[in-house]
Amino acid sequence: MPHKTHTPLAGQAVLVTGAARRVGAAIARSLHGAGADVLLHYRASATHAEHLARELNNARAGSARTLQADLLDVNQLAPLIDAALGAFGRLDILVNNASTFYPTPMGAITPHEWDDLMGTNVKAPLFLSQAAAPALRKAGGLIVNLVDIHGLRPLKRYAVYCTAKAALAMLTRALARELAPHVRVNGIAPGPVLWPEDAPDADTQAKIISQTLLQRQGSPDDVARTALFLAAEAPYITGQILAVDGGRSLGW
Repeated sequence: MPHKTHTPLAGQAVLVTGAARRVGAAIARSLHGAGADVLLHYRASATHAEHLARELNNARAGSARTLQADLLDVNQLAPLIDAALGAFGRLDILVNNASTFYPTPMGAITPHEWDDLMGTNVKAPLFLSQAAAPALRKAGGLIVNLVDIHGLRPLKRYAVYCTAKAALAMLTRALARELAPHVRVNGIAPGPVLWPEDAPDADTQAKIISQTLLQRQGSPDDVARTALFLAAEAPYITGQILAVDGGRSLGW
């Protein structure tokens, strides 16, 4: 008997922000592998985005598109939704993954840093979700917001980032109320699954990993599998934030 491919998202369309690299790319691959067509948003990583689109289109022709946008400019958000609808005729899932992350030590925080961190982590997900809401209502769709365990427990020297992710956690719950019953809204709060590009030293990394209950680092695929679960296997879950952190949020 021929092997049947498991494609629970076949016929659905997904927009993933910040999809060119890292966790965003892993989520895009996972949802695409389950049958979805994917619009890959990027801001500056054009080469990575085009490479990923070629990879996905080689696996299934016409199933991936790319689009550049600066999410800090709210005028560029609605065109992202229009591009998904124009490419695939529908929008079923919005993944608000794009984020900025860097320290803001108290005493040196600038208004620009506030606007940047709050803009990418809260403002853009809100206004992009608002623009997507009509299409998502029509599809009975889903929004997945990438939060952070440090939106629940603050990280020293990252006050603005942590505040932004805490606001995104509340926005996730608020949108679940606002968009019910037609659209589900959930969040994923990763722990140590991928070190930032300015990674801490080896001793600090070891200390962070030692604070997880599972005593190991996770991976972007752990986050991607959770996004796929929410998209394909969890029709009665909304307004929830799932920690994908190896139990670190219990080990502080």
